[in-house]
Amino acid sequence: MIQKVIERLEREKKKAVEDLVEILKIPSVSADPARKGDVRKAAEWLAAKMNAAGVKTEVKATAGNPIVYGESPGPKGAPTILIYGHYDVQPPDPLGEWESPPFEPVVKSGKIYARGSSDDKGQLLTHVRAIAAWLAEAKSLPITMKIILEGEEEISSINLPAFLRENREMLRCDVVVVSDTSQFAPGMPAITYGLKGLAYAEVRVQGPSADLHSGSFGGSVANPANVLAKMIAGMHDENGRVAIPGFYDDVKPLDDWERKEYARLPFDDEEYKKITGVPALWGEEGYTTTERRWARPTLDVNGMWGGYQGEGGKTIIPARAGAKISMRLVPNQDPEKIAKLFAEHVRKAAPPSVRVEVIPMHGGKPFLIDPKLPMFEKAALAIERGFGKKPVFIREGGSIPITQTFKEVLGADTLLLGWGQNDDRTHSPNERFDLEDFHKGTLASAHLIGLLGG
Repeated sequence: MIQKVIERLEREKKKAVEDLVEILKIPSVSADPARKGDVRKAAEWLAAKMNAAGVKTEVKATAGNPIVYGESPGPKGAPTILIYGHYDVQPPDPLGEWESPPFEPVVKSGKIYARGSSDDKGQLLTHVRAIAAWLAEAKSLPITMKIILEGEEEISSINLPAFLRENREMLRCDVVVVSDTSQFAPGMPAITYGLKGLAYAEVRVQGPSADLHSGSFGGSVANPANVLAKMIAGMHDENGRVAIPGFYDDVKPLDDWERKEYARLPFDDEEYKKITGVPALWGEEGYTTTERRWARPTLDVNGMWGGYQGEGGKTIIPARAGAKISMRLVPNQDPEKIAKLFAEHVRKAAPPSVRVEVIPMHGGKPFLIDPKLPMFEKAALAIERGFGKKPVFIREGGSIPITQTFKEVLGADTLLLGWGQNDDRTHSPNERFDLEDFHKGTLASAHLIGLLGG
């Protein structure tokens, strides 16, 4: 049967791209309240496609954006697989840096350019297409398939955990499959077995009650921007380590086999400098670039503000300054504990000449799974058959907090099977997705259904 499924998918490549173009045209930006109708439109589009394929699907309401839930029963005793994806996308800003409009998909050099093409509409559609092909050829699946697609992943999956808890029995499964990560490199498919967690905070520094003339008041009143800059500069030591006391207390060290595997991967620091556009690399002493990116915790300023930002000069001492700071965490680190340590550190570092406020924002736990579990063997074989090459096992520096929630609420491990590339420019202007990866990912998904079904 799998051969007929694969043949159908090959015949329907053009239709698959047409479907991808359709869903990419919908500006389902969850962070923008003005796009709420478009977010729902994307949910309804997916539900219609899944119902048409033979998957019984509903658009289920939440306190925020809707969740698309579909189910296709398999034979008695067959394993149950839950496919997870998200149909919401990041804001397209800055619009001026796009080479083509973000919601008018364009195909160039075999890649489709549009917001959400790689993250995550293109990747989730591979599973929808694979399931549709199986149902068209076999009339039923060899496994019980459940699909949950949310519209709030880009705003920290606000309502999904409650939905999972409220529908625990309906969502019971043996394994969760997520395609929202990347391959290691072009021609090198990968299975991701680890992700970083996140602790995010905003720091606000208040000085005088209003902006002051820098000539009249300079030297007698602390400048909040100067204070903030000094505080941030003190958050790393001379060896690139985060200088917050207790920050590394719970960090899980890399295993020897991991360091050996990473060292075998074809990674070049000079090429990485070219890709990132930096004159030199930086990071925690004693670790390679790959180890720093995947398996060591970090602290980064995501944005800073304070004082005059317009044309020309304006000589003031600003009344206030601020920064948004993210800390990417590794296994065994707890985001709540790290957030508290960060807040304590900032308050202690602040001089009495200013008032400081630390506002904890969203966070998520790290994810790590043993790649020697039996399900990885079938997933690896499915990818090898879809892509024509065995996958490598990697970690990634990004965060998908819901993976830990799946484990806690449903008791199910997650397979992270990413079809994207590191240079897909997700969250940035000119996001893209290689159509060859799109088709190969669909084939791998189809093979996975067959292999998990025995």
